[in-house]
Amino acid sequence: MLETAVIIRDKTRLEQLIERFNSKAQAKFYIERSGGSFDFYEREHEQFYIALDSLTTCLKTILKTKIIFREFLPTYIFTDSEIVVAIGQDGLVANTAKYLTGQFLAGVNPDPESYDGVLLPFNSTSAISAIKNVVKGHANSKTVSLAKATLNDGQELLAFNDFYIGAKSHVSSRYQITFKEASEVQSSSGIIISTQAGSTGWLSSILNMAYNVSSHFGIRVQQSSFDLHQTESDLVFTVREPFASISSQTNIGFGLIKKGECLIIESRMSENGVIFSDGIENDFLTFNAGSQVKITVASQTVDLLI
Repeated sequence: MLETAVIIRDKTRLEQLIERFNSKAQAKFYIERSGGSFDFYEREHEQFYIALDSLTTCLKTILKTKIIFREFLPTYIFTDSEIVVAIGQDGLVANTAKYLTGQFLAGVNPDPESYDGVLLPFNSTSAISAIKNVVKGHANSKTVSLAKATLNDGQELLAFNDFYIGAKSHVSSRYQITFKEASEVQSSSGIIISTQAGSTGWLSSILNMAYNVSSHFGIRVQQSSFDLHQTESDLVFTVREPFASISSQTNIGFGLIKKGECLIIESRMSENGVIFSDGIENDFLTFNAGSQVKITVASQTVDLLI
C-alpha cells in the first residue's frame, strides 16, 4: 500500500551559483561582469519553485511527502510503500531510476519551454492524476530495461541511459574488446553503451556525427534513417573515434547486445580508467590495468509512469 511520495530534485543553477560565490549578490556581480544575464538564472529558479510548490501542495492531499536532493540518492533506501517523483531535467530521471527497487517513477517537467522532457511526460498538475491511478491500483506505466556493468572483482554498476568506459581525461583509452567471436586491442576516445531509453541522449549525438561525416562524402542519408532495430531490452555499443595503428585495430566499432549476450572489455590503462553511468562522472568504478568488465542487459527494470 502506498503511503509516501518521495520527490527527487536537484539544486537550481541559481542555488549552485550562490553556493559557489557565497551570496546571491556576489553571484550576480560575477555573472554580469562576465557579460551574462543574471535574470536568466532568476527566472529559471522562480519557475522551478512554482512547479515544485504546486506539485508538493497537490501531493500532500493524497500521500505523505518528502523531498530528497539528488546528491543523497546513493544513500537513501526506498521502501515498497513509496512512489518516486523526479522533478527537473531528463537526466534526473535517469539518475534516480537505477536506485529504485520496484517503485513506480514519474518524471515531472518543471519548465516545458526550456526542457525537452523526453523522460518527463508530466507537469506538476497532470502528475497528480497519474499518481492517483497508482494509489487506486490502475497504474499506466512502461517497463524500462537497464544496462549492467560487472567487474571481475565483483563490483557492479547500473545504467538507465548509458555507460561510458574509457579514460577519465581526454587521452586515448586503451583496452581489449571482445564481442561474440571477435576480439581486438583498441585505442579510442572510449566506448558508449546505450539502453533504448538512452538512445535519444549520448548515442544520438554520435549518430549525428556519423550523419555529418557521411553527408560530407556524398552519402545521402536522413538522420531519422538510422534505424538501430533496438528492442526495449537491447543495448547498443559504439566505439568513439577508434584509432588504427600497428598495435590497435578498428574492426569492432558498433553492435547490439541482446539478452544473454555480453560485451567484454579488459583495461590496458595504467591509470585514470573509469566506468560511469548516466553522465555522473563522480560516481564511477575504477577501470585500470587488471580490470575486466562484462556488459549485459540487467535483470532489474524500472516502471515509468506514462
